[in-house]
Amino acid sequence: MKLTARNQLKGTVIEIKEGQVMAEVVLDIGGGNQVTSMISRDALNELELKVGSEAAAIIKSTSVMLMA
Repeated sequence: MKLTARNQLKGTVIEIKEGQVMAEVVLDIGGGNQVTSMISRDALNELELKVGSEAAAIIKSTSVMLMA
């Protein structure tokens, strides 16, 4: 699949917490870093995500805030 978004973080699913409507999916993107995403349970099932699955977090935003 081709995608125009350039902010793609590839990783491995290390944890999934399913709720009644949403699922929290945690990706290990390397270097001790993780990204957590909330997706619908329908999306979780469509993507067939399981712990150990390869996936990518696609970040599309008009602004990114930093704090030090």
